[in-house]
Amino acid sequence: MNTLEHANGGYAVIHPATTPRFLMCPPEHFAVAYTINPWMDPQSWAREEGALALSSRREWAALRRDLLSLGAAIELVDPVPGLPDLVFTANAAVVLDCKVLLASFRHPQRQGEEEHFAQAFNALKARGLIDSVTRLPDGLNLEGAGDCVWDDTRQLFWMGYGPRSDAAAPPVVADVFGVKTVGLELADPRFYHLDTALCPLPRGEILFVPGAFTPQGRATIHALVEPHRRIEVPPADAACLAANAVAVGDTLVMPACSEELRAKLAARGYRPLVVPLPSFRRSGGSAFCLTLRLDRVSDQAELRRPERRQIGSRAS
Repeated sequence: MNTLEHANGGYAVIHPATTPRFLMCPPEHFAVAYTINPWMDPQSWAREEGALALSSRREWAALRRDLLSLGAAIELVDPVPGLPDLVFTANAAVVLDCKVLLASFRHPQRQGEEEHFAQAFNALKARGLIDSVTRLPDGLNLEGAGDCVWDDTRQLFWMGYGPRSDAAAPPVVADVFGVKTVGLELADPRFYHLDTALCPLPRGEILFVPGAFTPQGRATIHALVEPHRRIEVPPADAACLAANAVAVGDTLVMPACSEELRAKLAARGYRPLVVPLPSFRRSGGSAFCLTLRLDRVSDQAELRRPERRQIGSRAS
């Protein structure tokens, strides 16, 4: 675990209600080395490995730089040889109210990440930035915030299941965090994690890819989200993983945004900030996948917790 970074450098005093805080992992060892989703083509990557590795580092640095410029603070997990997808920190855990529920990966290729992330979160706990670190029951797969996306407006977790995470996961998450969970079955293998197809926005809208879900999943979204708050992602944007966005206030950090989608977002008061991430799209990931929000606080926790300050170390 590296030190807390702040846009201005030096020491930072953090309050979770005012400073977005993210977990990221530098892409020193990122590559498309195996195939566990339709985006991944190791042979194509190998033909351009040197150039693509360099591009991925530049793209990641641009994403980090833009998040810092928006006032975010960033914790860094050390990269590890042989764990190319460790860079997708959204899959590390579910985090809310300073509680961490560690991920359990379906595919053996990613299971080596589990203990590394456990050590990272225990280091955060030792620094007083996390209150508890919990594991899932044996045999239950849930791939972190990739399939467990917090909706602050509705005070619930939207939870994807099917390709990677189990349908039995939502009750476990509800028990650990004491909040409502809503399961959505994923139907398109390109959108293998929920975060590739659904993004709750700060004003209450939901950005989503309708075709990523079963008819029942779409019906559930329609039942809980008013029509004027549903923003459907056009197919061309969906193919660029535009729904895999990071909201920082009214700014949406996105890998792509067509004029059609930009107009929809601007009409609702959002400012899309496009950070191209094509190297990571080769692995099926983008902006949200490359970050894990650590400072989310539910309404119930705000009522019962005293104000706490979180003090980081000197930025590296």
